[in-house]
Amino acid sequence: MDDKNKKKSVFAFIKEIFQRLVPLLKSKYLYLGILAVVAGAGLNFASEAYLHNYMSEGKSLPMLSDLILDNLPFYNVSLIYDIFCLIPIVLVLIYFVHKKDYDRIPMFLLMSGTFYIVRSVFIVLTPFGNPPMFNGSDSLFHGFSYFELGVYPSGHTGNVFLMFLLVKDRTYKWLILACLIIVIISLFLARGHYSIDILSGLFFSYAIRSFGEKHLSMFDLGKKPQTVTVKKPVYSETLI
Repeated sequence: MDDKNKKKSVFAFIKEIFQRLVPLLKSKYLYLGILAVVAGAGLNFASEAYLHNYMSEGKSLPMLSDLILDNLPFYNVSLIYDIFCLIPIVLVLIYFVHKKDYDRIPMFLLMSGTFYIVRSVFIVLTPFGNPPMFNGSDSLFHGFSYFELGVYPSGHTGNVFLMFLLVKDRTYKWLILACLIIVIISLFLARGHYSIDILSGLFFSYAIRSFGEKHLSMFDLGKKPQTVTVKKPVYSETLI
């Protein structure tokens, strides 16, 4: 293929993406999804800041005993779970372009934002301290928050599992599932979360996805609304 044909194919590819993105950019559900993500991030920061202020007043958060953590060796592999939490985000972006599944972007945004909104509430309702021996995230990341406080439920496992549930393509599902397994193992080894945080993150994500798919299907722009057909009653003529 010569340079001229390559330029034409690239131009056609970009034009096709733009044409598919125009309806998305015109949809109010895209911006509602973005608003949900911003609200979730902001509320998580506010909840962690609240716990930080709580501890700065001389109060303490309880550390829990954990059957799994108590029987595992400690390895400072926090860099691994941070990296493998970011890889699924990149995979989802590639998935949107590769599979041209732009219509589901509002649903992805809404579900992710909703998860973090719910998490911000439970961080305050169940203010556990970080597990014993937790040294904080690697200096390359410093975690996903300024204050590394608030463990229940796990945002690392919850968000990755949510992406696994929402992606439709099998190949991408397997790749994200592999990342999820690595995240869970490294969280255990680095004492990043209690086992109840990790398991609850999975259950929270599943519940939020199920609720969204059932009651908020309008955020999936490619999903056609179901039409209910009403059968007309049949009257039979009777001879008198």
